[in-house]
Amino acid sequence: RAVYSSGGGYPNISLSTPLPGIPKPVFASVDGQEKYETKITTLENGLKVASQNKFGQFCTVGILVNSGSRHEAKYPSGIAHFLEKLAFSSTAQYGSKDEILLTLEKHGGICDCQTSRDTTMYAVSAEVKGLDTVVSLLSDAVLQPRLLDDEIEMTKMAVRFELEDLNMRPDPEPLLTEMIHAAAYRGNTVGLPRFCPVDNVDKIDKTMLHSYLRSYYCPERMVLAGVGIEHEQLVECARKYLLDAKPVWGTSTAANVDLSVAQYTGGIIKMEKDMSDVSLGPTPIPELTHIMIGLESCSFLEDDFIPFAVLNMMMGGGGSFSAGGPGKGMFTRLYLNVLNRHHWMYNATSYHHSYEDSGLLCIHASADPRQVREMVEIITREFIQMAGNAGEMELERAKTQLKSMLMMNLESRPVIFEDVGRQVLSTGKRKLPHELCHLISNVTAGDIKRVATKMLRSKPAVAALGDLTELPSYEHIQAALSSKDGRLPRMYRLFR
Repeated sequence: RAVYSSGGGYPNISLSTPLPGIPKPVFASVDGQEKYETKITTLENGLKVASQNKFGQFCTVGILVNSGSRHEAKYPSGIAHFLEKLAFSSTAQYGSKDEILLTLEKHGGICDCQTSRDTTMYAVSAEVKGLDTVVSLLSDAVLQPRLLDDEIEMTKMAVRFELEDLNMRPDPEPLLTEMIHAAAYRGNTVGLPRFCPVDNVDKIDKTMLHSYLRSYYCPERMVLAGVGIEHEQLVECARKYLLDAKPVWGTSTAANVDLSVAQYTGGIIKMEKDMSDVSLGPTPIPELTHIMIGLESCSFLEDDFIPFAVLNMMMGGGGSFSAGGPGKGMFTRLYLNVLNRHHWMYNATSYHHSYEDSGLLCIHASADPRQVREMVEIITREFIQMAGNAGEMELERAKTQLKSMLMMNLESRPVIFEDVGRQVLSTGKRKLPHELCHLISNVTAGDIKRVATKMLRSKPAVAALGDLTELPSYEHIQAALSSKDGRLPRMYRLFR
């Protein structure tokens, strides 16, 4: 069939026909699942080592510690916040943060520390051949920090700045999340402040940090996780640098660990705040009042966690200005029922926060202060409708969206690292993405109805920020969420 085409010396051979005189291609193949499963080894001192192979010349390795703001009941709040800022400063081996950065740079590496309410994560991404140096550096940064006076002073400045910034941001979402946790779990565990309260900045010193670290930074509360490396290599490095490592604060005493379980209380936290000048400029954001309403969902260890994740995806939402398009969630309920019908709603978004012993599903909405009452009623009606029958189409769409989001996120190495680390830290094993997808596929409309009904039995948690003159009382919001249609009790006022 070698008919020559007019435009050049290439014969018109169909693409599926092998070309003459060229050796048969050898295709790369996946050798079953075994290369991609997560391998876990527990060392003699209780430290877990978990790894996931991934092709590439870079790896992400880090230490996750079961320690965060939820463990600060016996301490002034803010220790976890301080430790996050102090991470990768001078250690026993390294004289300064710059020395650490220079060492990492030799292997094309970067480091980062992030703290959440229940986990502190020290991570490094670098070339695979620098693994030995990286694990040695991590061990040093986590167990041998110098915590010098001037480093602590710098941290106090950084924390103060961050607190000011938190109150001045045009996007109050982090502040509202903080408030709703405080309302939902009043005075305990995940309801304790994640950011250091202003009054505590000066109370925290080296002695106190050491006392905290002694209780929480012990090997049985840690995982060394790695993505993009051979498991045996990682275990070898762990034995070398983490098995007999003596922390600078002395041997740990696990006796003082706070094991309290999250107690969901519900409640309301209000912050009257003048939001009229949040963002001045050529296109000022109008003055808004922000409301977040949440109900207790479940912990990520329960089977209902998956239906709740699907429900959260089905609610979806976002801002009133969106460059829509396929996959942007324009067909989620908060878009169809709220933002598209009520032009004055500025934002409506669903969030799901989940911990090892409880969870919170909340909706954040914002609008002009004069429309707060109506806005609250729209949210309470959406909550009540969650317990109705979910349409087949919207349910399938939410499940597909959740699966694609999961798979897309798990393309990235740091995300796989965090997933491996967190799952192994909290459960001692890891559910692989295809297992999670299978669980998501099995969610039915009945499951959604069941979990929503269970959730609606809990007391609401409410956070309100801005001009709150029109805000209905907590009792009215609670009444609306216990009613059939989610409407607020009618108020008849003589003098309107």
